[in-house]
Parts: sequence; structure tokens; C-alpha cells
Amino acid sequence: MTAPAWTWTYEGYDPEDEGLREALCTLGNGRFATRGAASEAPAGPVHYPGTYAAGLYNRLTSTVADRRVENEDLVNLPNWLPLRYRIRPRDAAEPGPWLSPDHPQLTGHRRTLDLRRGTLTRWSSYEDDAGRRLTVTERRLVHMAEPDLAVQRAVFAATGWTGTVEVAAGLDGDVHNRGVARYRELADGHLTGWETGVEDDGACWLRCRTRASGVTLALAARFRAAPRGGTDRCEVGPRGVRRMFTVPVSPGAPATVDKTVALHTSRDRARAAPLPAALEAVRRAPAVPRLLASHHRAWQHLWRQVRLDVPGTAGRILRLHLFHLLQTLSPHTARLDVGVPARGLHGEAYRGHVFWDELFVLPFLNLHLPEVSRSLLAYRHRRLPAARQAARAAGRAGAMYPWQSGSDGREATQRLHLNPRSGRWLPDHSHLQHHVGSAIAYNVWQYWQASGDTAFLHTKGAEMVLEIARFWAAGADWDPALGRYRIRGVVGPDEYHDGYPDADRPGLDDNAYTNVTAAWVLSRALDLCRTLPEARRRPLFERLALSHDERQHWDDVAHRLHVPHHRGVISQFAGYGQLAELDWAGYRARYGDVRRLDRILEAEGDSVNRYQASKQADVLMLGYLFSPSELADVFAQLGYRLDDDVWRATVDHYLHRTCHGSTLSAVVHAWVLARVRRADAWTYCEEALTGDVADIQGGTTAEGIHLGAMAGTLDFVQRGMTGLETRDRALWLDPAPLPQLSKFGVRFRYRRHRDIDLRIHPDRVRITVPDSEHAAVRARLRGRPFTVAPGTSRRIDFTDP
Repeated sequence: MTAPAWTWTYEGYDPEDEGLREALCTLGNGRFATRGAASEAPAGPVHYPGTYAAGLYNRLTSTVADRRVENEDLVNLPNWLPLRYRIRPRDAAEPGPWLSPDHPQLTGHRRTLDLRRGTLTRWSSYEDDAGRRLTVTERRLVHMAEPDLAVQRAVFAATGWTGTVEVAAGLDGDVHNRGVARYRELADGHLTGWETGVEDDGACWLRCRTRASGVTLALAARFRAAPRGGTDRCEVGPRGVRRMFTVPVSPGAPATVDKTVALHTSRDRARAAPLPAALEAVRRAPAVPRLLASHHRAWQHLWRQVRLDVPGTAGRILRLHLFHLLQTLSPHTARLDVGVPARGLHGEAYRGHVFWDELFVLPFLNLHLPEVSRSLLAYRHRRLPAARQAARAAGRAGAMYPWQSGSDGREATQRLHLNPRSGRWLPDHSHLQHHVGSAIAYNVWQYWQASGDTAFLHTKGAEMVLEIARFWAAGADWDPALGRYRIRGVVGPDEYHDGYPDADRPGLDDNAYTNVTAAWVLSRALDLCRTLPEARRRPLFERLALSHDERQHWDDVAHRLHVPHHRGVISQFAGYGQLAELDWAGYRARYGDVRRLDRILEAEGDSVNRYQASKQADVLMLGYLFSPSELADVFAQLGYRLDDDVWRATVDHYLHRTCHGSTLSAVVHAWVLARVRRADAWTYCEEALTGDVADIQGGTTAEGIHLGAMAGTLDFVQRGMTGLETRDRALWLDPAPLPQLSKFGVRFRYRRHRDIDLRIHPDRVRITVPDSEHAAVRARLRGRPFTVAPGTSRRIDFTDP
């Protein structure tokens, strides 16, 4: 029996909580995923059976507030889950009603997610007025070893009666994107051209395509029922197909129905046309017990690569977070052209777009599945031409990556958004978050530091970093009055501030996070210019037309970008210190939860732009990206002094002016406070851990999990509390374990070394390097150098000289 630490169980049935449970019980394999919805119930206000394939988008045009707007969405694919049932006792003239958790005959319900084996088991019990009981156990999986397959097995057990169970199982193509309430005024019919059929061997199939992107997709299903002896017929409709079985059942003699489904699209590489490929896949698929066994083995292998040993409740939640990360970004992802969807493959919030969340995801993957990190960075490189075109359209050089990306690298950010409090559609200026480019450059650099993949760094990585640096240098204006360069008209990570009070144009000047990270990118670009091998450097410089004078300008900008300050702290942007203070106590007393302060103020006819109030960490993001010494070095490069007193004052200032309207904010605050205010760090760590499982944002988890925040909690343990950095060809350690989590272990890959084991205790660390032919691992503990030879273990006390 699986240990409770590896299971996630919901007892009872609660329609109000169904959306949350569906999202957290999603099953996936990196190629596609399906929400943990009821197979017996149609989509509606309670149940939402969404299936999403990584990177499969479509664009539709809607009319909103008398404007035509185009949005690109991750497409909700045909539903492969339908499996309905009803009983017909031997002495009954007619079958009973179709049963589901919403039926009054339900007497018990349980849903268990097995994290170790990657399966979802749903158990339901029904009893009619005559005392006849039916127990249904449905197990399902999205296969981790065979990424085109999914499986359902339903077992029906009778108590107090004998007869048949009638089962209707099939494929439903009549689906829409309706998983987010605030999008429901927008066009949602992404599929067209439905075809359905049944093969001579009984396999059912459905084929359709996306309306604008023209992706053909096909599903095929194979069915097996036992014991035999009942009826079997097919129903083929214009948008769906199903098999109707009757299976004999009696006390002590349960019935089983197996359903094996294959999903293929025209985006699949090295495949036949989608429909023949799907039919061939279900025909060659082994029986369900063998599929279960191979699926379990694949998960077992995966868990060995991503081991985290964290005790207690925190460890249990971290395993759930890691499970969902692996279902969204698995080794199969390395063969796809996809990015990091901010809400996983678990729902339709943010339209399935790719933001900057890879900034929180790749640092974990770099040390476990670097081939996946490489693929995700290659997604960005393939969209470099679109980023260059966007920069040219804005009158800039270099590459301007979109804040929201989808299929082809065009800016996919919505230009209008709905405030549910006021009912008004408002301009959306979040596309001005150009700092996404710095995040991409940072991830390139971090990936290389962890993996040692110079082949990528010197080719695709270098090209991206140089073009992002060129964009920042081209956008920096010289201000003779300040004697510094300035970057104007941007939006920072805060997002709630998108302009100055009563300004006639959006954007802010000198966002500190944007300017500091831009300076860092420019410095790394110059490092590359100096260290690239001649055989790489010359053709790259020629292709980019990168001159010596331009590189000199980069160096000048990297040393003289403006970072505003006020009253002894780093200003979030120029003019921030002149904004009004918000009556936080008054708003909390009036509204309770003020996470969505932007909506509250807009509904009152006010704006966050008038106040010193932030949605999430902005300036403090710098403490997430850089160690204290690195951050001080960047500020020193810019001609500013950043000592402990200034940083602590800055942390305190924003700590009291942030409403944490993003799940990422708690991750960053936990990370930063672990270094400067350890007593307060655990509060934010707990919030980050429970953000999705407790749905602290108030209904958002049902629309899709927050992948960046989940990965961020994993990385908080792996790097935040260990102080683990991979730089200068060494492991740097500066542990800061919290009292609530003072003993834990992580296992990771570093360059050519696999399964390095790091154990943290309140007063010591132990690092073990597995036996190999590779060189010893160089490391530094709080600045003290040491080495660990392959096949050895080294314990170091924090008090050792």
C-alpha cells in the first residue's frame, strides 16, 4: 500500500471544491495532460474535463467593449474521459438512472492521487431505494513511458443484487474553452471539421482541427469489457462517438471495463497522419495491466532523478509540487517545441501562455533534467526572429521578447482585461514588461553554469544574450542632468503600477529591477564577447554586425544605468517615493483580502498608480536572482553602495507595502527573508507551500496550478536554504536552514556528475559525490574552498576554520 506521504486524497464529494480538486488531480506526461474531472458527468458549472497538449494554440477574434480583439489560447482538446454507467437488476423492467457524484444515490466518494505511481483512483458508492449498492473504482493514467497513450479502468462491484451494468464510454469533441469565468464573453470555439467513426475491430475514433492554426488532431479508443456475455454496440454522432456495453455483475463477481486512448496531432514529429497513428497506437498497446506496470516503472525512474528528502507536511506538499512540475515538463518535453506554461497543462487561466515563470522553473530543472532546460531555452531561440521583429517595430535594435508568448513568438498579451468587481474592460499594459528578456538571458547563463553545456552557450545562448543586451543598450537614453542612462516607459514585476498618476501614456521610468538586470545582462554579454572561441566569435559578430564601438557603448551603459533611491532605500521606479501612502489597515478592515488591490481600487474609481503599494516582489526580486555578494557587486559596478543596512531597509520598506497578489511573491519573500529576517521567513514559506493546495488566491487554482510558484518552493529548498550556487566552475554553499525545516536533503546533477547528495543539518553539511571517472567536485562553504573526490563523502561543520 502506498504510504500517505505519497498520496493526495480527497474524502467525500463537494461540488464547491470540485474545480480545485480537478486541477490538483490532473494527470500528464509533458506532452499532454487531463484534469481530474469526473468521467461520469458532462462539462458544466461543476465539472470541467479539460485536456491540453503542450504548445497547441489557436487564435480567435472577439468583440469586447466595441473593439475587435484577437487572443491566442491553449486549446481545450476533445474529451477522452466519458465513461457513464447505470445498473439494470435482473428483475427490473428498465435500467436505473445514469449515476454520477451529483446523483442523490451517492453514498460515498473518494479521490486519491498516487504521486509515486502517477495514477488517479476515483471510488464511488451508490445505493438505491431498494438497498441495491453499486461500488465503482475508476483508475486512470496519462502514460509517462508511452506519451501518446492514456488509460481508464473501471471496476463495478454489486452488493445485494444481480444483473448488468450498462456503460457508455467514448470520445467527445463538442468542447470549448470555458474554464475561466472572466473569459466567457470571448470567442471559445477553437475546434472545427469534426469526423467520427468506428473501425471493424471496434476501435472508435474522432478527428478534427483547430480553426486558425490548422492543427489536425485525432483520438482513438480501444475498449475491453469482462466478463463477456453482455451487449455491445456503437453510437456515432457528428462530434462524438461511444461504445455501449452491458456487462454482467453479481455479488462477488465484479465487472471491468478498460479504455485505452491514443492522442496524436499534426505537430507530432516522425509520425504518420494523426488518425492512422492514433489507431495504430491503440492497436499495438498492450493490455491495461502491462500499461500500468510500464507507467509505474517510468515514474520510478523519474523520481530517482529528482529526489528531495524533506520531512513532514512540507515534504508532502513539495512532492505534490514536484509531481505537477514533472507532468508539465517531463523528459518528453525535450522533444517538443514548447515553453513553460505559467498555469501548467492544468487549466485555461492566462490562456496557457508562456510568461517569465521559467525564471522560477529552470533553476530546479538545471540540476535534475538539464536536457529539458535546454529544450525550453531552444523554444526561446526559435522565436528570436520574432523578438527581433518586435524590437524593430518599436524602433529599437536587438530582440524584444514578448511578455506573453504562445505558438510563434508574437506578443500574446491581452490588450484588454476584465475587472470582475466593476464589470469593466480596461486597457492592459503588461506587455511593457520587457524585463522578460533579462529573465531569458539569466536562464541561459544559469543553465550553462549548472550543466557546463558550452556548445549551447557559445551558439544559441550567446546569440540570445547578445541580442537582448543590444535591446537594452539601444533603449537606454542618456540624461545629462543625472549623468546617467535611463530606461523609460516600462512596467516592472509589480504589474499593478503601469503608469504615473494621471499620465497620458503608460509605462514607468527607471524601474530598479529592470535597470539592474539590464546592467547584469550587458556585463554577461561583454563576458561572452571576450571568452567566445575565435571560431565562434568572428562569424557571430559578422552575422550580428556587432562592432567594437557598439560593445564599448554596452560597457558604458552597464556602468552608468540609473537606479533611483529615496529615503535610504532603493526606489521601485523613479518617482515612487513621491506617491501617497495607502491606508492598509482601513482597506483590510473593509475588504479583508486585499491581494487584488488593483481591482478593489479600480472599482472605487481609484488606481494603484497613486500609491506605494505593490502586487508582488519587485525590487526584492533582485535578492532572489543574486546572492548578497553578487548583488552588491552589480550595484558597485553601477556606482552605488549596497550594504546590509541599505538592503535590510529596502526589504522592510516593501515588506509592508506588498499585498501578494501573485503566488510568486511569497516564494521570493521567503527566499529574501531567509537571509535578512529569518524569524519571518517561515510565514511566507508556508504561504508559498499552500498557495495552490489551499487556493489562497480565492478560486484561481481551479483555473490551473501556478507552475512557477510550485517550482519556486522546490528551488527554495534546493538553492534558497542551502545557498547553492553554480558559478566559477564550483558549487557555492551558504546554508540558511529555517528552524522549522533545519534537516533535509537534496540530490542533483552538476555538470558531468550525477546524483550528488547534499544533506543539511542545523550545524553542518554533508556532500557525497558518487563514484565516477570524472574530476573531483570543487566547492566553497561560506567562502571556504574544499573538494570532494568521486566516491567519497565530506562533512563540514559550519564552525570549522
